[in-house]
Amino acid sequence: MLTYRTIDLEKDQCEIVEFRKDSFMTSFGDISGFHKSNYLTYVKKMKEAFKDGFVMAEEVGRTVGQLELSVKRYEGREIGYIHLFYLVAEKRGKGYSGALQSYAMDFFRKYQVGEYHLRVAPANRRARQFYKKNGMVDIGPELDGKVIRMKGTI
Repeated sequence: MLTYRTIDLEKDQCEIVEFRKDSFMTSFGDISGFHKSNYLTYVKKMKEAFKDGFVMAEEVGRTVGQLELSVKRYEGREIGYIHLFYLVAEKRGKGYSGALQSYAMDFFRKYQVGEYHLRVAPANRRARQFYKKNGMVDIGPELDGKVIRMKGTI
């Protein structure tokens, strides 16, 4: 069973930086777009607004994943947004993604949004397959085709 706790920047800094770098490598094949100081500033700001959305997922005291969730405006309406949906490599494909997905859906229900979005790299087939299996659909390419925006309903 997974437990969740708010990211502690002092305790978790190295881990969240490595997770974000890994997500860049998995999605884009390099980390050239990653800037550590910008990322840490962003996490600090966002976790103040969404303490229960910026969390580490743990199993028996070991970190196995990370979620970054918020609510934002998109085309004049409030939507849920997944900024990061991350599992350590050895837990992928073993059902843990479903637990993270359930946490995210509970978060979005709490904030009373009817839909949620995320962006995923076209080459990240495993992630796209998981999102589609959970009812998400492609909206279209963004950032000059570097990512695809997807949406799902709560």
